[in-house]
Amino acid sequence: MMVAVKEERSMEEGLLKLKNQNDPSDCRITACVFLSTFVAICGSFSFGVSVGYTSGAEVGMIKDMGLSMAEFSAFGSFSTLGATFGALFSGKMAIMLGRKGTMWVSDILCITGWLCIAFAKDVLWLNIGRFSSGIGLGLISYVVPVYIAEITPKHVRGTFTFSNQLLQNCGLAMVYFCGNFINWRMMALLGSLPCFIQGIGLFFVPESPRWLAKVGTDKELENSLLRLRGRAADISTEASEIQVMTKMLESDSKSSFSDLLQRKYRHTLVVGIGLMLIQQFSGSTAVVYYANTIFRKADEHANMVTKGPITFAVKLTQLSKYCL
Repeated sequence: MMVAVKEERSMEEGLLKLKNQNDPSDCRITACVFLSTFVAICGSFSFGVSVGYTSGAEVGMIKDMGLSMAEFSAFGSFSTLGATFGALFSGKMAIMLGRKGTMWVSDILCITGWLCIAFAKDVLWLNIGRFSSGIGLGLISYVVPVYIAEITPKHVRGTFTFSNQLLQNCGLAMVYFCGNFINWRMMALLGSLPCFIQGIGLFFVPESPRWLAKVGTDKELENSLLRLRGRAADISTEASEIQVMTKMLESDSKSSFSDLLQRKYRHTLVVGIGLMLIQQFSGSTAVVYYANTIFRKADEHANMVTKGPITFAVKLTQLSKYCL
């Protein structure tokens, strides 16, 4: 009787142990996940640098290149124009070339753009460089959060994906700070550095398992998951879930764009697009692009970083009065 009870208890403990090993919430976060996320968000850092670049470079660029305000404004706008084109093709490119391949393309475009700006002799090369880097940023804005979400375990997916936005703001803060004492050409070279790091780092990180499930073999999918979860991890459950989800998405991909225009989707479509338009038309991007000019015209010193939170709050109050 005692032997039977011990055997039953041993079986229950074994089943519980197996269940915990296959539970996604208990999946170990490996060094490979941290490395892959770091490599991906290097592009996010470059994104933030590009957004804040015009604010820090305005005075020096206008003086050195002899630009009018209209020419400098056009220079800033070419980034948004390029990002529009990049975003339009980002989804298709991420499917055709993979997540890593798309990031490589964005790195090439961004590096080319930053170097054109850094060594520009006239306004034409400035605009070409800004447009090229803008296309790369449009690709980055899509593929980086997708890649991070696809390589991280479920229970930390939100935390790791948040790092994309965090590094964008870090890049923005850095260029605001460095713009006080670094030449605009040097800042352009600084903006290309994260792209170089990402381009090299991509050789050492695995491809997205979900993309491999769509275009690769089961062996490639398993190798990618083993690198991300650890060689001793049981990846069978996660691999099966990815394959099932991929097949479901492929079956739903037969829907056309015109299906969005059906009456039952009208309310959701208006709310979704409306929120995006309101966000863009709020003018936040213009404030970020030309913060230096705004504070200077408000008869304030442009250096916001070294003054402390109280002085910064006073500046914002005075800025609101100026805008009104």
